[in-house]
Amino acid sequence: MKFKKIILGCIVLMLFSCKQTTKVNNEVIAPKNVILLIGDGTGLTQISSAFYFKETSPNYARFKHIGLINTSSSREDITDSAAGATAFACGVKTYNGAVGVANDSTKVENLVEIISPKNIKSGLVSTSSITHATPACFYAHNISRGSAEEIALDLVNSDVDFFAGGGTGYFNNRSDGKDLLNELKEKGFTIDTTSLSDFSSIQQYSKAAYLLAENHMPPASENRGDFLSKATELGIQFLNKDEENSNFFMMVEGSQVDWGGHANDGAYLVSELIDFDDAIGKALDFAELDGNTLVVVTGDHETGGFTLASTIKKREDGSEYSDYDEISMKFSTKGHSATLIPVFAYGPGSEEFIGVYENTDIFEKILKMTKWRSED
Repeated sequence: MKFKKIILGCIVLMLFSCKQTTKVNNEVIAPKNVILLIGDGTGLTQISSAFYFKETSPNYARFKHIGLINTSSSREDITDSAAGATAFACGVKTYNGAVGVANDSTKVENLVEIISPKNIKSGLVSTSSITHATPACFYAHNISRGSAEEIALDLVNSDVDFFAGGGTGYFNNRSDGKDLLNELKEKGFTIDTTSLSDFSSIQQYSKAAYLLAENHMPPASENRGDFLSKATELGIQFLNKDEENSNFFMMVEGSQVDWGGHANDGAYLVSELIDFDDAIGKALDFAELDGNTLVVVTGDHETGGFTLASTIKKREDGSEYSDYDEISMKFSTKGHSATLIPVFAYGPGSEEFIGVYENTDIFEKILKMTKWRSED
């Protein structure tokens, strides 16, 4: 009888231990880093093009957790990039053209402003001017996305630690005569206006900036090279370099997928999408090795009403038929569309991004999973 009691006690202890272990194992670990990649103008068909036209396997195929967002702005069913990026950066719906301000034009705290007091670093990479709508929403507050010189001033006054893109003219060829490059240097930035450098050459600096075009970067098809993937990798290395203070947030924008859509230029669009997919690969490679990084990939809206359709051909008798073995790229508009946009997530907290939700929830989900908004 005593022996049976001992056995029963052991079984109860084992069951209790199993329950405790399961609870611990199911506990979600907060990511210490977040990389948000935004394909401007990138909807499902743009993403699909990589599966047909990229010579290697698309990095989009590496994700398991996928959702959808509604991108409508506060006043319009169809958003622009400024309202879309404000939703991601600040968590509010606003009017088209607004940068980091609410529907009533009041300033709204953005992710960089939320995390910088906690000594979490931040970085921005874009193939447009760094003052363009999407990157601007992560550091600036302006009622109009067109106020590029004012937006550049906001960048100087922000706590961003690393940025790479175009837009030199808004910093050193300004209507007010100010040289914002000198002001950035006074804030501790090392600045390169010629090319991306190696990590070893900037490792000792606290802040780094690359402004490599007067306005926007050239298209991928016009010798931009692998700027986006290299800048993504360099930004990750720079922001993650200090062992005691290695937490970071980085936004990477593939800006010109959108411009290919506006131009109804399929070749332009696809080359930019493939370039963006390469940058996604750099983020995922780091996240897989690091184990503590959340990668979120989405788009602000779809541009062009882009479609991968069968090619229409003619028979000898002049009648037409659809050749299902040959894809043609077609467009229904030169503007944006209202289609839902996919969200891909990888790493700690990625399950949170499954489902259908508003674009503002990207902001909320990032803060929820990282606990960056909680009090110290």
